[in-house]
Amino acid sequence: MKTLAVGIGCRLHSSAEQIEAAVRATLGSHSFDEISTIGTVDLKAHEAGLLEFCSRHALPLKLFSREQIAAISADDPSAAAREHLGIDGVCEPCALLAAAAESDAASVPDAAHAPITPVASFAADTPNARLLVRKTVHAGVTVAIASTTAHLACEQTSNDTQEQDLQ
Repeated sequence: MKTLAVGIGCRLHSSAEQIEAAVRATLGSHSFDEISTIGTVDLKAHEAGLLEFCSRHALPLKLFSREQIAAISADDPSAAAREHLGIDGVCEPCALLAAAAESDAASVPDAAHAPITPVASFAADTPNARLLVRKTVHAGVTVAIASTTAHLACEQTSNDTQEQDLQ
């Protein structure tokens, strides 16, 4: 059952292979087949590696504005995201927002399956969404996993020492 929303932040020109490796490493005991959607900041709407990754796996990409992201508190603020985007993080808030949007879209036929969805009207209220896996960093790609239906299986944190350049 597809119940996971994956939030992704990445450096400019990150490849689909780098993004896939980061997502697979972050999944832990979860299956890749459980992923229902990918969420990221709207400034990544044309990021070739991210688009290719989503296309390869037929995963819809939900795009969130910096204002929507800023409305979600970040437990582990990112200096790079703050410097380059003016927000405290990308992957954790986008995972939560994508999970909540996916839950809302489930009641609208075909809305959950659009290839790229700017979620402009979505409120930053995510009471039913929970992080299953906190921010992990793999070669400049940050990944977090959230769900509105799955139980909190584990919280994991991995910080590789590489700083992320979100430009």
